[in-house]
Amino acid sequence: MGSGVPPPLSLPLRDGVSASCIALPDGPWTSLLDFLTARFPQQGRSVWAARIAQGLVLDASGRPVAHAEPYRAHGHVYYYRSLDAEPRIPFEEVVLHQDEDLVVVDKPNFLPVVPSGRYLQETLLVRLRRRLGLDDLAPLHRIDRETAGLVLFSVRPASRSAYHALFREHRIRKRYEAIAPWRADLPLPLTRSSRIGPGPHFMQLAETDGRANAWTHIRLLERAGRLARYELEPVSGHRHQLRVHLMALGIPIVGDTIYPRLLPEGSDDPDRPLQLLARQVDFIDPLSGLPRRFTSARRL
Repeated sequence: MGSGVPPPLSLPLRDGVSASCIALPDGPWTSLLDFLTARFPQQGRSVWAARIAQGLVLDASGRPVAHAEPYRAHGHVYYYRSLDAEPRIPFEEVVLHQDEDLVVVDKPNFLPVVPSGRYLQETLLVRLRRRLGLDDLAPLHRIDRETAGLVLFSVRPASRSAYHALFREHRIRKRYEAIAPWRADLPLPLTRSSRIGPGPHFMQLAETDGRANAWTHIRLLERAGRLARYELEPVSGHRHQLRVHLMALGIPIVGDTIYPRLLPEGSDDPDRPLQLLARQVDFIDPLSGLPRRFTSARRL
């Protein structure tokens, strides 16, 4: 979404994808096509011209714009993303639970939760919207594309804030499992407490000086030779928290293509996925008041 506050306009999904909104700032552009080409140069003029021709670019009232639509600053336009060649991710999600307010899904490795970059149709959110016919479906939290396991989705906007509060107020217990090297000199169980901030590359985070903003309880589940299986319970929800904390302890997670060394894009190996699993969640349902527990059927 661009800067500014978009007008309240509800647009239908197209192939499970919602419309994006962008504000129109002051500028030298004569046509809307000129602006879109300059704003998203990676797409190219021909791509935007094709989207306009297909009715995938809409004005603030939801009307498809014309090819020669003049540029009008201080307004908004909507557009639907599309990718010409998006490869199929050959791993399937499993719906573990569905009711009128909540969907719980067991996600495979390599499948992103939401559209971003080169992923659109091949994301968990878009797959589920199409599969379940739930246009208002929205994730309550996210896990990394490389991580497998549980993801919770809200079905109805009316009850969404009650479930969001579980995460915001740390009233949901999340337990992960990871395979990583064994260190005989590492006293377990332990709680890793540190400040996580920018790392050496924009894709990476790292422990930095300053007041702690991330906490993880770590305990040993079993050892097998030079490797061990750990249970990780994040108290906070910082991006890449578990991966950064284990790397800082000298036991980076097996199959990690970001830590400690960032591998080139496209280094995914289906036979060597990241050995990190969102294994279990426990919480008191904010609507019914009843305890709930969901457990992934996947194994590392």
